[in-house]
Amino acid sequence: MPIPDYQTLMLPLLQFLADGQPRQAREAYEALSGQFGLTEAERQELLPSGGQPVLENRVGWAKTYLKKAGLVDSPKRGQWQISGRGLALLAERPETLTNDDLARFAEFQAFKMATASQAEAQPAPSALPAPEQTPTEAMDVAYQSMREALASELLSTVKSCSPAFFERLVVDLMLAMGYGGSRREAGEATRLSGDGGIDGVIREDRLGLDTIYLQAKRWEGSVGRPEIQKFAGALQGERARKGVFITTSGFSREARDYVERLESRIVLIDGWRLAELMIDFNVGVATRQRYDIKQLDSDYFDGA
Repeated sequence: MPIPDYQTLMLPLLQFLADGQPRQAREAYEALSGQFGLTEAERQELLPSGGQPVLENRVGWAKTYLKKAGLVDSPKRGQWQISGRGLALLAERPETLTNDDLARFAEFQAFKMATASQAEAQPAPSALPAPEQTPTEAMDVAYQSMREALASELLSTVKSCSPAFFERLVVDLMLAMGYGGSRREAGEATRLSGDGGIDGVIREDRLGLDTIYLQAKRWEGSVGRPEIQKFAGALQGERARKGVFITTSGFSREARDYVERLESRIVLIDGWRLAELMIDFNVGVATRQRYDIKQLDSDYFDGA
């Protein structure tokens, strides 16, 4: 079954804490995973950013909203405990628990009013996330959407570049990733229309203990096995063990299968992966705005 949204998790979480004992967050994750029959793959499913499992994020936000309503306390860092108000609410035997239900509590109303006033000052889609999303998920989805749009724009721009500029771009990317030594060394090692199907050679490390052979092609169609075979043959001719084949298009299944059986190590980077690497290593992109996501430092308040 799909992972429940954070509002669906609120009542089961409160019921899990009903014995009044302080519980570790990990205990709640395990208990709710079992209750909803989640598979191991579902338990490990990550947010789009890859920063946290979806289940842990949603359970965490369920706890946050319960705490805002005064139903749950945190006696120590990483511990969750039901409050007297939470026990009284369970005694009413509710069948569900949502943000609308929490609005009966003044503390939660104050929280909603505070977030609403912030939304008016800095317009946002809503003060609280959609029912199926936590705030972290909403931000992750928005970030991923912006990243995909940027990658698409990057790829389109790269395809319109000259062959000489594209080769320089590839060298810049390899340098940004830590290969190639200095820019001068990398530039000297790279050459247009390389011999034997090799477009360039770049150092794997600053000491030049090993080298990587590069081939970069601005193609529209899929790169097939014959092109990869030519590149592999060129590597053998140079007694090379490592190569990187970069294209603005993609690779056929036959090409990818062929690479898996080679003794030499050849990495295939298609257009979309190229754009993602450019974003990750700040090649051809600039930071427009930065958001710092902060959380409470419980250690600071120990003994308060």
